[in-house]
Amino acid sequence: MGGNEIEEVRKRMNEAGRDQAPFLFAFSFEMNEALFVESPLEQNRCWFQVGENGNKNAFPPAKILQPPTLFPSVLSVEAYKAKFDRVQRGLLQGDSFLTNLTVCTPVAMKATLADVFSCADAPYQLYLPGRFVCFSPERFVRIKGGGISTNPMKGTIDASVPDAAEVILNDPKETAEHCTIVDLLRNDLSIVAKDVQVGRFRYLDRIQSKERTLLQVSSEITGRLFPEYEGRLGDLFLKLLPAGSVSGAPKHSTLQIIREAESEPRGYYTGVFGYFDGRTLDSAVMIRFIEERNGQYFYRSGGGITAYSRWENEYQEVLDKIYIPVG
Repeated sequence: MGGNEIEEVRKRMNEAGRDQAPFLFAFSFEMNEALFVESPLEQNRCWFQVGENGNKNAFPPAKILQPPTLFPSVLSVEAYKAKFDRVQRGLLQGDSFLTNLTVCTPVAMKATLADVFSCADAPYQLYLPGRFVCFSPERFVRIKGGGISTNPMKGTIDASVPDAAEVILNDPKETAEHCTIVDLLRNDLSIVAKDVQVGRFRYLDRIQSKERTLLQVSSEITGRLFPEYEGRLGDLFLKLLPAGSVSGAPKHSTLQIIREAESEPRGYYTGVFGYFDGRTLDSAVMIRFIEERNGQYFYRSGGGITAYSRWENEYQEVLDKIYIPVG
């Protein structure tokens, strides 16, 4: 693992893009682990769904009749607040304008990761047996016909809250957080593209789980890639990582705050994965994520913290995001 593995995947992405050969790929958040699978529709080493593409239709059906219920062993208020306070110190010192803080929550469930993958309904899904399952609603970047687009998601609210849409769209903290991420992603795309612009700003998506319905705020940013980008897909991705929506701004100093506040690596959680069909590449940020370690399951969740954040609200958001989406 490490730099050699990342370099190998970069080269193989460049070669496959140039040859218009389909592949599946993934990068961990810390950029010390990577995955490359050629001819991904013809293998069962890992299972995935990216929009309408994937091998999930060949996956064995779940052994349970309904989506599993999660029973989390929630991080204590005191432990979360200690992490939150470390982030706040960085924000108040000017080392960051926005920091994405995540936590790892042990969960019990009467199901396997395979059952979760079979039951989950999300536009981006990836299952590595014995490692993790991801069912992400968030696109990282999509590349098609010389164009590139990204759809950062920042701002979540329970749809049952009275006037939920107005509440989330008019919240000053949520507005500031979303604007910061849109500006960061706009700058990131400008590294690899020209004519970068925000096409749709702060629109709402509805996400359904077994327990509740959530409203999620997103925006769309687009640009035009430079000529001969097909042979540099790996180079392009390495310039954009880690994803701004799950790290923060500015990236370098914010990543140091994240390391100190979280005190454990994220691994593939909040990394990215994607599928190239020979012409179009679509990819996702790996959020909504359950991993398996020594027979124990852990659900990863988090949210963006600004100087205006209240720890009570952020703690609740971490809990609200522990769910499995259903159709």
